Amino acid sequence: MNLKDIIAEIPDFPKKGILFRDISPVLRDPAALSLVVDELAKVIHPSEVDVFAGIESRGFPLACALALRYNKGMIMIRKQGKLPGVTHKVSYNIEYGTAVMEIQANALKKGQKVYICDDLLATGGTAKAAAKLVEKVGGQVSGFVFIIELTDLKGSKAIKDYKYNALVKY
Repeated sequence: MNLKDIIAEIPDFPKKGILFRDISPVLRDPAALSLVVDELAKVIHPSEVDVFAGIESRGFPLACALALRYNKGMIMIRKQGKLPGVTHKVSYNIEYGTAVMEIQANALKKGQKVYICDDLLATGGTAKAAAKLVEKVGGQVSGFVFIIELTDLKGSKAIKDYKYNALVKY
């Protein structure tokens, strides 16, 4: 099974000139989703992770699936205003402006090892912000996993200090 054949390409979304890579068909297909989890499980050693963190929103199902596979917990890194209680915030640049993400202040215990999950690595701004949040609450980033990497955007440079893996590269 080739994931590139399953990932949908949506032209001119979210704005004209952008070719959006949509993992929704992968999530709908149990065999494709199982393949994603199986392939990522090959690069994550159980000793490297205590908790999986999902970046809103397409990172959530990936983090949940991996957390279940490893019998670990899952935490959420969300857009500003979406998490209850005390949170920590990070502002960062995205392709179309700036954004703010948050993590709950009590999401992690000091020193917990975290794998951060998202659907796509583009410029790396979101991934880098997620790492800052994990570290801000006392976590240790073990690495990142993505389904897709857009190599022309050089997002790997933003997270060069961390291990990462992407299953499909465009």
